[in-house]
Formats: sequence, C-alpha cells, structure tokens
Amino acid sequence: MLDLDAVTLRYQLPDRTVTAVEGVSLSMAAGERAVLLGPSGCGKTSLLKAIAGFVTPVEGVVRLHGAPIRGPGPDRIMVFQEFDQLLPWKTIEANIAFPLRVVRGFGAAEAASRAADFIAKVGLGGFARAYPHQLSGGMKQRAALARALAMEPDILLMDEPFGALDALTRDMMQDELLRLWSELSFALLLVTHSIEEALAIGERVAVMSAHPGRIKAEFPAGIRAVDRGFPAMVQQVRALLA
Repeated sequence: MLDLDAVTLRYQLPDRTVTAVEGVSLSMAAGERAVLLGPSGCGKTSLLKAIAGFVTPVEGVVRLHGAPIRGPGPDRIMVFQEFDQLLPWKTIEANIAFPLRVVRGFGAAEAASRAADFIAKVGLGGFARAYPHQLSGGMKQRAALARALAMEPDILLMDEPFGALDALTRDMMQDELLRLWSELSFALLLVTHSIEEALAIGERVAVMSAHPGRIKAEFPAGIRAVDRGFPAMVQQVRALLA
C-alpha cells in the first residue's frame, strides 16, 4: 500500500543545508502496524511529514497505492504529540464533525452521528459537548484519535502521540490504540523513541540511525512487557540503537 523508495529529505537553514534522512526505503501493507524507532533528531517525524504530504523529498519518491504523493490528503491523517491540536472554540463533537463536513462532504446530521460513534469508541461518552480546555491530556489525545479515525484514512500517522502522557495513561492509550486497530483494521505508522512502546504496538519495527536518519534494521515485533522474551528483545534493540 505504502512505498518509500530511496527517500532523502533536506532542510535549508540560513547558514547551511541539513540532511534529515537519507536513502530511506520502506514498505507497508494495508492494515499493517509499523513503527519507526530511533533517537531524537534522526528524521522520524520528517518521514511522517513526507508521507502526509507536508514536505517533498529532494530524492526518491513516496507512493500510496502506487501513485506518488503530491500533497496532503484525507487518505493520510496525522496525530501529533501536542495536546493542543484540537480547535479550542469547538466542542469535542464539533471538532470531530468539522473535517467530516468540510473534507468528506457529510451533512450536519450524518457528521454528528459519526462523531458520536467515534466519541463512544474512544471512551469519551458524556464529553461530546465539552471543550478541549476542560479535558485532561489523555482525553484530548483520545479526541484527536477519534477525529482522525472518523475520517477513515488509508493510513494513520502518529508522531509520538503518547510521549507527554504519564506512564499509566500512556499504557492505557497503547491498549486503546491496539483495540481500535483490531476493531477498525486501519494501517498504522507510529513514531517513537520508546523501545517498549515500539515492541508493543508494532507488528514490524524499523530502527533508524542517528542523524542523518537511515534504516539500520527491520524486525517483527508485537510483544508486550508481560510476554516471555520481552526483556531479551529490549536488550537486542537497545544494542541496535547504540
């Protein structure tokens, strides 16, 4: 479904050109869960932005269903790390319904019905009329996830969406994400620098080198902390990141 073919991304600063990632090739199948794991500054987020269509590779190409990506589109939705990604003047219901009406062309009643459905799916029943400032960080991320999934994208892109949450809420959100993936069967590409999170969420993990980012290794995952062999795998991945 998704193919990155020898993608190189560069940014022009006032005094120099910075290569964020170099020669990255990666493929994903429909409905797959994949994770980009690597140290800060290795270009993980830059790759997500290229897939989302926010930046254009200087070399190589990103394809979705065989067609080169030329810009943003509703078939690729991105969820960011920041809590304040919701429109603060709209209720949670209105935040979810707004892109359905503007981008998908839904009528008001249909958009409100779908918003209510996804609010329930992420466990925010009773908060549809609340505003973002009235929610905790974890609840805001649930609302952002509901807004993204309501659009039914081909692939959900997540940039360290749980990185700013406390440990307990983070574990709960990881479980929630896996439950939603099992129910809705969307493709997921998640960026993290947490080994434990990468192993838990990814069916496949791609480890990136430090700046400029390159793919060092890929391996199957989908193993939780309670599973046998988890500590040994964590150590193996830590050695790859060294």
